[in-house]
Amino acid sequence: MPSDAHPDPALLELVGAVSGPAMFAHLQEFARWVKLSGTPEELQSLRYVQSTLDGYGFRTRLIEHDAYISLPGKARVTVDGKALTAITHSHSQASPAGGLRGRLVDVGDGTAADFAGKDVKGAIVLASGIANPVTARLASLAGAAGQLHISPHQYIHEMCISPVWGSPTTATLADMPSTVACSIDHADGMALKARLAKGETPEVVLHAEVDTSWRKTPILVAELDAPGAGIDDPFVLFSGHHDTWYYGVMDNGSANATMLESARLLAGRRHEWVRGLRLCFWSGHSHGRYSGSVWYVDEHWDELDRRCVAHVNVDSTGGVGASVLENAAAVSELTTLAGEAIRERTGHQYLGKRKSRSSDDSLPGVGVPSMFGALSEQAPGTVKMRNSLGWWWHTPHDTIDKLDEANLVRDTQVFVHVLWRLLADAVVPLDYVAHARALIGELDHIAARLKGSFSLDPLYAGALALRDRAEAVAARAEDAGPEATQRINAALMQVSRALVPVDYSSGNRFDHDPALPAAPWQTLDPIRALAKLAPGSDEAHFQRVAATRARNRVAFALREANAALDGALA
Repeated sequence: MPSDAHPDPALLELVGAVSGPAMFAHLQEFARWVKLSGTPEELQSLRYVQSTLDGYGFRTRLIEHDAYISLPGKARVTVDGKALTAITHSHSQASPAGGLRGRLVDVGDGTAADFAGKDVKGAIVLASGIANPVTARLASLAGAAGQLHISPHQYIHEMCISPVWGSPTTATLADMPSTVACSIDHADGMALKARLAKGETPEVVLHAEVDTSWRKTPILVAELDAPGAGIDDPFVLFSGHHDTWYYGVMDNGSANATMLESARLLAGRRHEWVRGLRLCFWSGHSHGRYSGSVWYVDEHWDELDRRCVAHVNVDSTGGVGASVLENAAAVSELTTLAGEAIRERTGHQYLGKRKSRSSDDSLPGVGVPSMFGALSEQAPGTVKMRNSLGWWWHTPHDTIDKLDEANLVRDTQVFVHVLWRLLADAVVPLDYVAHARALIGELDHIAARLKGSFSLDPLYAGALALRDRAEAVAARAEDAGPEATQRINAALMQVSRALVPVDYSSGNRFDHDPALPAAPWQTLDPIRALAKLAPGSDEAHFQRVAATRARNRVAFALREANAALDGALA
């Protein structure tokens, strides 16, 4: 059972007031509309959200902006003239007149290792698993003409296969998929694999209609300030996408209901806030690879840099059978807060999971710490899914019957807990002791592979100093007066601006990395690459130049972070 260990009576009152019926009333509204990005139905649904937040006392505005959106249309796959049930995908190429024909090449799970050594130029690759940007990028680079994905079960999942984060630029347009992409169900796909294994050459034709173009898409912004706040005072960003595949009542209607219920309750105790609250409802998540949040970050970069203390994202709360909460994602400095909220509200022991490149987390370059996205998941099953949000995820079956009221209340209580702490704590709850320990662990892992061939001493020194200074700042915060508290909060924001970009991006604060998997502390990748090379080789000498620059980048970030903490201790 959940523990009420946190001593804050306001928090206990808030989480106890979360209303399942109120959220299900919102879900009934969201269940009325198919909310494709940039469509009138999406905008109509957002106007309901806007009206609700107006009633809670928030300042609201609807923004419309240009985004590169891809809406899949009709699709068909034929094998030796027989039509199979199929769908195409967001940012697939449309097929030529008469369909795309090509030899079929099995590429296993569609990983880099699976593509290695295979000639797929001009071919249609057959890949096991749900369509994804990694396989799409590999297929495009290898010169494939098409890709055919095998669903892990009888349901076929809609997906966006673009590896470009947000709307493409002239520099990233060439990285967009160049293939015609379709998916078929498991039985049909496995039959094709079996035929290929026997040496047969079935004639496969992909038919795909895709509407990809620049179009206007909306963002709903709702704001409420802390009492007495000025124009430059800090705020917490709480966001979730509103666009959907089909009716999308779980993904992302339930999360929108969580946002509305959290806003209602938190607004009632605004007089106790230390920071403001800003809600953003994104479009373009599903059909533009997070185009809405990317546009907003680009257009509001300066303000976000100066004022945003943390980003809480919410996706797909309250699913039927969603019993796993141990693995919710958070950056290192927010894992302590995440663990507290999950433990006290649900009774689950938080194991933690590194924040991945997903869930409209478009702020790491700015240096804003982020947490969550999906919170509760299904228990692992026999079907190999890309996530654990339920078999109905991204299918026409994502309807209101896939929501469990008790689970929705439970998940929303976790979000209310987290948001209350971020809004009302005198010192913003960012744990840079945890961050330093995570970095030291990563350095230990890399150092073991380097075997003394490249010194990490400057990084160890900076990380150990960060740990010690963060511990001292945390101790100072326990009994700090108003002036000291203000210095500590300012310092913690400076630390996040220094460290989050080198932890969760390639280090360019003004750009957006691809929607592809990235290692922890991605900026250390040149050092990892050096560890794989034979010491003394020409290749190792060349790589050492890049590794040295990577070490300098991270060492500088640590120096900046430690200087900020020194200022808080002065």
